[in-house]
Amino acid sequence: MAIQSLNKLSWAITQFNRLFAEPVKNGIYKPKEFHGRGVKLINMGELFAYGFISGQQMKRLELSKREMENYLVKHGDLLFARRSLVLEGSGKCSLVVKPPEPTTFESSIIRVRLNGTVALPLFYYYFFKAPQGRATMASIATRTAVSGITGGNLALLQVPHPPLPSQHKIASILSTYDVLIENNTRRIKILEEMAQAIYREWFVNFHFPGHEKVKMVNSPLGRIPEGWGVGTLDGVLTTLESGSRPKGGIDPETKGVPSIGAENIIGLGRYDYSKEKFVTREFFNNMKRGHIKSGDVLLYKDGAQIGRKSMFRDGFPHDECCINEHVFILRTNVQCSQNYLFFWLEQPEMTQNIINLNANAAQPGINQSGVRGLPILLPPSSLLEKVEQTLEPLLGALFNCAKRNNILCQTRDLLLPKLISGELDVSDLDIKIEGKER
Repeated sequence: MAIQSLNKLSWAITQFNRLFAEPVKNGIYKPKEFHGRGVKLINMGELFAYGFISGQQMKRLELSKREMENYLVKHGDLLFARRSLVLEGSGKCSLVVKPPEPTTFESSIIRVRLNGTVALPLFYYYFFKAPQGRATMASIATRTAVSGITGGNLALLQVPHPPLPSQHKIASILSTYDVLIENNTRRIKILEEMAQAIYREWFVNFHFPGHEKVKMVNSPLGRIPEGWGVGTLDGVLTTLESGSRPKGGIDPETKGVPSIGAENIIGLGRYDYSKEKFVTREFFNNMKRGHIKSGDVLLYKDGAQIGRKSMFRDGFPHDECCINEHVFILRTNVQCSQNYLFFWLEQPEMTQNIINLNANAAQPGINQSGVRGLPILLPPSSLLEKVEQTLEPLLGALFNCAKRNNILCQTRDLLLPKLISGELDVSDLDIKIEGKER
């Protein structure tokens, strides 16, 4: 794809290395005896997980004084993946943002340090995130067993070079969306932690309202409050089912109803829309099981991450969707709410119980009978009603944040190629750019 054809404003096109403050640099490799202490180490895991790399938890690497001078990252450094198992991952770009302590980068990563007087790192981060930048990167990626790029080829890429004020304005618009998404993501985490803390306090630590007046008694689950019951999931479930998909698998070109697999059973309010697949409307309508309803608890049933859980509700991730054969839907009767069930299964002991269901299987996977036999603690209905009054507002707010994030992501991704190409002219926009750069 010729970048000139996307340049509606006749922006200058330049060789990437003309924007460099210094030559590209590959990261450092050191034997394992130097690992586990020293400065933070950005590896491929961080590069693929985060667009903006700052204070995340990382492994550590001991560096000499000379290595510290040559291999530390700075605010504004662009990091590129040298290799990937898939073509789309080659050249994946992340931006270093105000690292709070000395941080280095591993040998599978290329560092690019731009000249700030002519190039804004945040603009070029968005360029390489946009379809135009990904296409440009794909043009230099090798296509062997492991796809990869070289620093030399990266330096010779042809990239747009709009005026610096336009770079700032474009980056400011796009980063505003990312800041809102980041804030919502933090809110989701806080709301989940609050709900988890309330659940643990009431149903694990047994500090529920009025607990001082209740005697503790023995049970198959240990000491529990008198009057509480112990049962199995079989006694509280009205539905335990998996989904299906067409014979021969899903056609990647199919665009119909989202079919959710184990890769998207990743926790409350989290969903990777880039990984979803679809079934035809006809197939969806003919499915006898596996249609998702609001409030459904979902369980990863076979594969490498057995025991992961999620809950979908209030139109998140979609108003209409289904699951495939690698996921269980769990729905409860009046003895137990969906919220209580999710947080019960989310306790570490229960997650381990779920994993143990597969302990003797040749192929990773759990079956319905094993899930139905899992234990569950059953508080009085009056207490369940009280905790629902507390949990519902938290979870309602959590899923509202998740839905807002989806809208923000869609809007940002719609604007991204139009702004980067110059199709949308920002030159006359009155945008305050101070403090906008990450």
